[in-house]
Amino acid sequence: MAAKGAREATTPKVYRPSEDEPFMNERQRDYFRNKLLAWKEEILSEARSTLSSLQEDTAALPDLADRATSETDRALELRTRDRQRKLISKIDEAIRRIDEGTYGYCEETGEPIGVSRLEARPIATLSLEAQERHERRERVHRDE
Repeated sequence: MAAKGAREATTPKVYRPSEDEPFMNERQRDYFRNKLLAWKEEILSEARSTLSSLQEDTAALPDLADRATSETDRALELRTRDRQRKLISKIDEAIRRIDEGTYGYCEETGEPIGVSRLEARPIATLSLEAQERHERRERVHRDE
């Protein structure tokens, strides 16, 4: 029985930030930096795969419908990659904020954004309340 307990004690637990610890302590900063870097690498890997696929898929298709479908797919893929390029820029900006010590704090209020919001959206720059205010203002201006 003691051997089992000893084995369990040496099994590392996967760290998850919680609201019960000091906000943006070193461990949380490392956690979010690693999360952001992994996300960026995943996007870059997908982009390399897409580029490879687009380069291989340059054969002219004799059927007009097949060619149109291929061009539509290509255009959609390129739009997706463009959105992901912008996302990489936001990821890089979040990593810069970690380095500067401003990551996790609302750009409008300076208040902590919150661990759960950062878990869901690690590139968030606004607290949930500030984001909702921002979206309401956008909606009002769009409706005018």
